[in-house]
Amino acid sequence: MTAQNVGFIGLGDIGKPMATRLISEAFKLHVYDLLQPVVDELVEQGAEACQSVAEVAAQCMYIGICVRDDMQVEALLYGAEGILANAAKGTVIAVHSTVTQSKLLQWAEDAHHSGLYLLDAPITGGARRAADGTLCYMVGGDEAVVDRCRSIFATSAEKVVHAGDLGAGIALKLCNNFIQYAEFVAMAEATRLAEASGLSVDVLREVGLSNGVINEQMHLFVSGRNNLALSCSVEQMADIFGPLGALGQKDLQCVLDSAGDHGIALPTAEFLRERIVDVFLARDESRPAVK
Repeated sequence: MTAQNVGFIGLGDIGKPMATRLISEAFKLHVYDLLQPVVDELVEQGAEACQSVAEVAAQCMYIGICVRDDMQVEALLYGAEGILANAAKGTVIAVHSTVTQSKLLQWAEDAHHSGLYLLDAPITGGARRAADGTLCYMVGGDEAVVDRCRSIFATSAEKVVHAGDLGAGIALKLCNNFIQYAEFVAMAEATRLAEASGLSVDVLREVGLSNGVINEQMHLFVSGRNNLALSCSVEQMADIFGPLGALGQKDLQCVLDSAGDHGIALPTAEFLRERIVDVFLARDESRPAVK
């Protein structure tokens, strides 16, 4: 059996394990990232390094993208060295990044004009589940195109949810992230009240797990954050949790931008966007703000 050439761009905390799981007899993996050491690591495991986005596009009929935001996705798609200008007709581009729905739809239209297929295929589960192959994919696009990609998605997915037409996958992802950040903020503030009342986060968890109000992810986030805050300086907390808080703020801005495109207001999401960095950094009245 001839291995299928597949490309993957963006080898960060989640992209790297997703890409690693594509290294198999079924697939010949071609990778690109700005950080050469992580590319070298995958090459040692059997991947082929590419020196440019154009090189990935020229060799692969499937390309996964897992980068930070709208701007980074656009930088990969457009221009003389971009995917749209260099991929063969019929190539499928799967965008795993958390982006705005309007941009996703624009990219899909531009890809269509170039004879390419672009799917929104964001994921949830984090780096550990990417490594375990138990991610959940939320996919938007034509069913026939999605079916072409199922064996690729299956290398790192426990579940693939075909949410509907283009844009449905990223809409589902934005809704999921909105709920998750709301849970984190509620858990953090409820824990402060509990502790001020002489209760522990563990007894709060015991009741919350019994009645379904709290899930393990909420408890692990707040308890882990609080334990670190006891031993870390403000600067160390910023180093550890600052990037996660910034990512949360970016995701919530995507939620708000997409809501605006649909003409709806999400006042809770607006509050969360302003609050989420403080929550990740365990900022409260007893700790000075990080400048």
